[in-house]
Amino acid sequence: MNLLQRAATPIKQAQHNLGPLAELPGTWVGHGYNLIAVPDFQNKQIFRLIVNATKETLTFTPIGGPIPNRGSKQDDILLYGLTYLQQVNDAATDEGIHTEPGLWLNVPPTSDPDAPSTIVRQATIPHGDSLLAQGQASSEARAPVIDPVSPMPTLLPGTPQPPLGYIDPYLNGQFPPGFDMQNPNQALVNVLSQQAEQGLRVVNTTNLQVSSKNVGAVVNIPFIVVNANATEMNSIFWIETVQRPDGSQFLQLQYTQTVLLVFDGIVWPHISVATLIKR
Repeated sequence: MNLLQRAATPIKQAQHNLGPLAELPGTWVGHGYNLIAVPDFQNKQIFRLIVNATKETLTFTPIGGPIPNRGSKQDDILLYGLTYLQQVNDAATDEGIHTEPGLWLNVPPTSDPDAPSTIVRQATIPHGDSLLAQGQASSEARAPVIDPVSPMPTLLPGTPQPPLGYIDPYLNGQFPPGFDMQNPNQALVNVLSQQAEQGLRVVNTTNLQVSSKNVGAVVNIPFIVVNANATEMNSIFWIETVQRPDGSQFLQLQYTQTVLLVFDGIVWPHISVATLIKR
């Protein structure tokens, strides 16, 4: 074994232990949409609604070895994972919209606590937010089932009725071509439908679903907490093996993510969706 092969061995071993995350390493590029309602205090309005068509680069790099977690109630466990960097820009203007460094981890089953194998996503966002979310992976020999998602705001219990017509921007706004305000996830479904018309078929899907709701949290700086508190994050990433008519295959990554923002007694879903191809 030469020096180059010897140096590559730990990385290959780490990738082998990534479990459901094993196909993530590399760079993924594609397009999607981003919807967010933000406070509009300076214009004396409750909010303004922003919907962008986006272009995105998402890069995953394996951590080159095991991460030991020491046990006091059971034997030590070894985690394996990847770092990632997500960069999202406006598709029309190229203006930066979002930058997010983070980690995905593959966690083995444990006896104390008694828990199955899980996946974890950790992230830091420059607005002053940190995220920890956990969930489980699954796979199936078919295309993913992508359920609808609603972007409509809802009132917190006990909130007085807001001004009449406050959701008009959701109903009457001008949105990028291909964006469905009734169901932003329709953009993902449309990609799969268009590919099927071209003879492309998803033959395998790995589902990576995590949430901060039950295990994890979103932590924010005081300004965020007071003005537009990010309270919860739910996301699903689908790693799809797509087969061409000639039998060759490529990897595609689709995702939907909803972050709940709370201000003025209203819960505002911040929804991001994208379809990316592995380079």
